[in-house]
Amino acid sequence: MSLINTRIDGNQLTVFLEGHIDSSNAQSVENELTEARKAYPCDSIIIDATNLKYISSAGLRIILRLKKEFTNLKITNVSSEVYEIFDVTGFTEMMDVSKAFRTIDVEGCEVIGQGANGKVYRIDPDTIVKVYLNPDSLPDIERERELARTALILGIPTAIPYDVVKVGDGYGSVFELLNAKSFAKLIAEDPNRLDEVVKMSVDLLKKIHSTEVKPNIMPDMKEVAVKWVEFLVDYLPENTYQKLHRMVLDVPQDFHMMHGDYHIKNVMLQDNEALLIDMDTLCTGNPVFEFASIYNAYQGYSEIDHKNIEDFLGITFEMGKEIWEKTLNLYFDNKSPEEIEEIAKKARIIGYARIIRRSIRRKALESEDGKAYVEHFTNEICKLIDEVDSLLF
Repeated sequence: MSLINTRIDGNQLTVFLEGHIDSSNAQSVENELTEARKAYPCDSIIIDATNLKYISSAGLRIILRLKKEFTNLKITNVSSEVYEIFDVTGFTEMMDVSKAFRTIDVEGCEVIGQGANGKVYRIDPDTIVKVYLNPDSLPDIERERELARTALILGIPTAIPYDVVKVGDGYGSVFELLNAKSFAKLIAEDPNRLDEVVKMSVDLLKKIHSTEVKPNIMPDMKEVAVKWVEFLVDYLPENTYQKLHRMVLDVPQDFHMMHGDYHIKNVMLQDNEALLIDMDTLCTGNPVFEFASIYNAYQGYSEIDHKNIEDFLGITFEMGKEIWEKTLNLYFDNKSPEEIEEIAKKARIIGYARIIRRSIRRKALESEDGKAYVEHFTNEICKLIDEVDSLLF
């Protein structure tokens, strides 16, 4: 009877260890490993310990011998009990040993947030989990964890994920948020708190934008915006495209922090403190790019179909407009109404460019409704571009 299972993927051999490996069967396990390597020559080996219940020193010596030949050897899906053996014996310091992911079910759980990369669920009164849409999201999870950690060190109140879990075929990050409620939830429960919530939102936004980050720590939003615009080279009138492209290029590099997807579902209130969540969009750049994103959340994506904002944020289009206008007036409280209107135009131009690109990439031009959708935002850019000469404010 076979003591191991194997799978070959290109030049990588995965070995599945099962049951107990000790002095009574270690030699047989190693013999099977040798035969598998002869049958499937490989450059790297992964040991999957999902079904490994125990491993003795005899089994550990097999792994050591493999490690000498395959320096990139990894051991994955290790149970807590077996991980303790690897940890005590120093194997976790010598090689890449990762624990098995806890599995959770989010069916029926409240969705408290949603972005381009995933959904945020409340799984109990004290805990939320962000489930990533990409099934191969482990690098994204680690990246977001590092961005959140950097933000926290720089003084931005945020929640750091304390666990990575398996959710269906994908992965999620688990956060402890005791009795926290999103700003969207607060408004839904008591619309009279709208002014209070917007004030807290703007205070946190100003804190984010006043925080300077060292170069190359976070993505540069200007680089992203340039790509949005350059995508539109064949879809905008030439003069409109040239002017928009120049204005984006003329925005100076800025190392102040931005969230990149700032709206009332990505800010939570816990113990009277506003906490920022969904940190995978964290970046640096000029605030015009942030306000373009904010405009899209509260108005842009719902200009044609007002139901979009109800599905996304749980508020009416009219309330979204009110939040957008109050946000501008509070953030730019030292500017005149005419200056604020000018800022809004600049944010809308960038926001519309993003919407057009997003729509075309989602095959909008393959339907009459999609073509009308793209035409609406194209016309808006063409109209606004004649009214401004710079994106700066």
